[in-house]
Amino acid sequence: MTVRCFDEATGTSKDYDFSRLGVSRELKEMLARAFASRTAPGGGLTSLDAMNLAYRAVVQLAEHVATLVWRPVLPEHLLPEHLDGVLESRSGFASAARDLEHVKLLLAHAEGLSEAMRGKLGEQGPRRAEGQRKESLSRAEWKRVAEAARADLRAAATRIRGNRESLRAWRAGELPDGDLVVQRRMELLESVDRAGDVPRAWAECHGREAPLPWVQRYGEVADVVSWLHLSQREALAGAVLMGVLTGENPSVILSMPAAHHRADGYVGDVGTAIVAGRKPRRDRHQHMSLVLSQVPDWISIPDDPQSVSSRDALHTAFGLYILLHELTARSRELSASQRLLVRQAQGSPGRPQLSERFSADMVRPWAHAHGLVADKKDAEGRAVPLRVTLGIIRLTHVELHQRPVAHSERTLATTYLARNRGNLAEYQKVVADALATEVAKAKTRGVMATFTEDDLRQAQEEPEEVAATYGVDVATLKRMIDGELDTVMNACADNTGGQHAPVGQPCRASFMQCLDCPCARALPRHLPIQVLVHDRIAERRARLPALQWAQRFAAPHAQLADLLSRHSKTALDDARTAATEADRTLVTRFLDRELDLR
Repeated sequence: MTVRCFDEATGTSKDYDFSRLGVSRELKEMLARAFASRTAPGGGLTSLDAMNLAYRAVVQLAEHVATLVWRPVLPEHLLPEHLDGVLESRSGFASAARDLEHVKLLLAHAEGLSEAMRGKLGEQGPRRAEGQRKESLSRAEWKRVAEAARADLRAAATRIRGNRESLRAWRAGELPDGDLVVQRRMELLESVDRAGDVPRAWAECHGREAPLPWVQRYGEVADVVSWLHLSQREALAGAVLMGVLTGENPSVILSMPAAHHRADGYVGDVGTAIVAGRKPRRDRHQHMSLVLSQVPDWISIPDDPQSVSSRDALHTAFGLYILLHELTARSRELSASQRLLVRQAQGSPGRPQLSERFSADMVRPWAHAHGLVADKKDAEGRAVPLRVTLGIIRLTHVELHQRPVAHSERTLATTYLARNRGNLAEYQKVVADALATEVAKAKTRGVMATFTEDDLRQAQEEPEEVAATYGVDVATLKRMIDGELDTVMNACADNTGGQHAPVGQPCRASFMQCLDCPCARALPRHLPIQVLVHDRIAERRARLPALQWAQRFAAPHAQLADLLSRHSKTALDDARTAATEADRTLVTRFLDRELDLR
């Protein structure tokens, strides 16, 4: 009873054996079918690593029920209490809640379960222990991580480029003959370049090929191979820095391809590479294009921007990508890899090989090797090792940049920022300051001039007086009343005399800017639109990151609130009822910035 699964990205396969599970045959068959459904195309799992987790869930469930006095035999015998038992059996492990979730995801594909069990699968699982929650890095910690990664890559670039130049000069006969040390070193470089390994010969005592004796004079085999190839530590530094600069998912970074399209045509001032990315969990939307641009990430640079050289490629995603592409070019050829990151790996004992396989768990030892410490100290005032993972780097990136990366704004607000405890107090203070600043701006700008129904009736008999009251001429007043000068939330008295464009030039500002423009006039017919915009802005507060909403919408929300306060609740309710489908469509396009000039 075996299920064979295939990794969608690499095409490699693995067999999962269900015959060894210590449960009844009926449960084995049910679990095997559920596993096959979970790992089938469209089931949500596309990599062998993810499939291993699903199979581990099978084993954990089977091991638990096998210990019970009254063991379930048929699928309908599985009870909600059995899931509670799985969680209790994993209580000593930090991953207990996650393990239970994998079991529930697997059983969601099972057939023959009772209604009670189906209901249990739909319940929200326990939260991860507080100490295990992801916490983002502070800005200072973020910069230390980035600089540690840059230091590794600068050293790698200097070493590999220097050794390539030495090998080129030796092949061209530009180096002097007669120096045995130099001759041997060049032979090693030749071997590492052509085979990705040092010269070897069969050793009877070891029963395998072993490095030639003289090789050891030049260092360990791994050290010699790294003369021309990235070490694991340096490749991980590339992955870490790519996470810092792009905020992409760990799986997207570690599987990033070497093939790319140069959108700048190799001639633009700003280099741009477009790379195919893949995020399997997005199902039919899993394939995406990553735009890596030669624009510095100013958040991760040192406090003194003048210390950053304009030629330093490691402060832009484009520069980092091009450097890694260069340093791993020969490694890709030797390993027949299509990926950007290829590293030296340890194969059989004492024999290195080149590999494109990475695990996100490798990042923690990388951070430990650099001695990175957290800003906060422990209770005794001692330094605490900084917890660094690609997931934490992604979380910090989206928090610092306040924009989604390969996910929706709602996911950013509800999944990344709302659950992050790392800089919550600092973030709340920033949001509060932004809100106070924007609301203060709104109050100092005043409220848009508003016509009443009485004004419109008076304009029919005394247009000169009404026009003078609202600072326009009679012709403009008539055009405003006839709707010829409408924008979105108001009419514009002078399109060429506003504060957002040179005098005499047509205004190109967003219609949101009309709220504080002296040329804007609100008429009664604009009230339904104003109410809709106010309500939609308030709705977006729950979907957008708090800081982003404050910076973009706090001021107009406050201005609209002041504007609407001039009307009674009955008038506002009537305006909501009177809003048409065309009004709603217009407001949607307006808030999505489809009406802005770009």
